[in-house]
Amino acid sequence: DKATDPSNPEENWECIQRFCDQVNADIEGPSLAPRLLAHKIQSPQEMEALHALTVLETCVNNCGERFHNEIAKFRFLNELIKVLSPKYYGTWSSEKVKSRVTEVIFSWTVWFPQEVKIRDAYQMLKKQGIVKEDPKLPEDKILPPPSPRPQNSIFDTDEEKSKLLARLLKSNHSEDLQAANRLIKSMIKEEQEKSAKVSRRVNTISEVSENVKRMDELLENYKRQELSQSDQETLQTLFQRCEKLRPLLFRLASETVDDDEALAEILQANDKLTQALGQYRQVVAS
Repeated sequence: DKATDPSNPEENWECIQRFCDQVNADIEGPSLAPRLLAHKIQSPQEMEALHALTVLETCVNNCGERFHNEIAKFRFLNELIKVLSPKYYGTWSSEKVKSRVTEVIFSWTVWFPQEVKIRDAYQMLKKQGIVKEDPKLPEDKILPPPSPRPQNSIFDTDEEKSKLLARLLKSNHSEDLQAANRLIKSMIKEEQEKSAKVSRRVNTISEVSENVKRMDELLENYKRQELSQSDQETLQTLFQRCEKLRPLLFRLASETVDDDEALAEILQANDKLTQALGQYRQVVAS
């Protein structure tokens, strides 16, 4: 209550920090805190809701993985969505609160790319027209990366940028803080591009594996002359799709020269694909 007191014009950082400490100290803290915060974020008093959002963001940065797991559940995300949705509290929630809630959910899609439910919730808001475009985060708003971050995060692997960022964040000059925010945004963009490449690779390899398996099954039936007209058409479609997947694998391989393990996966998928295409040509042609 003290950390979100609407009569305080400014954030009460001492209470906010004590709240975070309590979340970390209490075994039930990470599961109870989001429920308490959701109630405050839905407050009709603008200042109370804004303070609660600050507490929420501070917990994300200080309360670890168990807290992250709770906020990534639909149960909690739905409580945030209610603030934006005209079916619930969106008609009377202030624009300032709604804008801040949108910023929070959007920033989580960046910081937690592995959390599918957060991404799905945000995409649903866009599809329904509740969020018209991705928010532009304020230049003077610093977004310290939460911990733990995804493995091999650029915030950990690029030592030079990390040192520069740490130096800028310690400064009291607004120009340095704005420079820090610009650097964070560029690093986030780089992280997103890296994450997109990984996702593209995983999806392509998975598609290759599924298509090759299905082709093998159909080719076996084809040899035994047990293939219906419909299955023959499916086989031909699979062959055409697999031919298109080959250049995709080559492109992925050229993007993945710095990751031996990923490159090995791509080459293995390419071998399976080549064998399946060769088998098709041999069996169907004969």
